[in-house]
Amino acid sequence: MKTFVKVLGLVSLVSLAACDSKQENKVENAYENQADALENQADAVRDSTENMADNAEVAGENKADALEEKADATREAGEAAGDAVENKM
Repeated sequence: MKTFVKVLGLVSLVSLAACDSKQENKVENAYENQADALENQADAVRDSTENMADNAEVAGENKADALEEKADATREAGEAAGDAVENKM
């Protein structure tokens, strides 16, 4: 009889542990899902930041190109003005 009670107690503990295990898995899965969602948000922020950096780089390069064109035009205008002064003399 003692052996039967021990076995019955052991079976009860195992089944209780199995219930706890399912509940534990449920809780852990909920936290894991939340962590995955946060990681996805972090990836989205990184992607957005990279896009902003790329856009800023393109905008900066366009502005630099425009300034270089303006500098070239100013040099050409200066040469033309110098030539005009030289021709008047």
